[in-house]
Amino acid sequence: MAGLLGGGGGLRGHGELPLTADINVTSLVDVAFVLLIIFMITAPIMQGGVDVRLPRAAARPLEPKAGLVISLDRDGKIYLDQAALSYEDFRATFGAFVRTKRPAGVYLRADGRVPYANVVQVLAVIRQSGVSDVGLVAEPETLER
Repeated sequence: MAGLLGGGGGLRGHGELPLTADINVTSLVDVAFVLLIIFMITAPIMQGGVDVRLPRAAARPLEPKAGLVISLDRDGKIYLDQAALSYEDFRATFGAFVRTKRPAGVYLRADGRVPYANVVQVLAVIRQSGVSDVGLVAEPETLER
């Protein structure tokens, strides 16, 4: 009976394996893969950006690619990528921004409800900064009206 209870041999008997302190990597990899899948699913949803109702055009629509996106919302706010600026701040800082960043392309997204004069003013600032090729982003026109 004393041999079954340990008999003074401590907590480990002669036939037991030694105690190891290893990290269970399998569960760590499982958690990492679950987080990766969650981020892959939610990343496209989070790219909403600035709320702009683009005008419709019959021409082939231009989608902004890897360049600088300037958005003009219906309240007249100008967004340089995601940063909101007033017209005065945009006019004062855009030239220096283009000289330092040197974007591959500049794309202007203007809300269809914005007065044409505001779009022309923003376009003039872009052209004065040395950018000669500006893409105007539009929604594709549907056949039903």
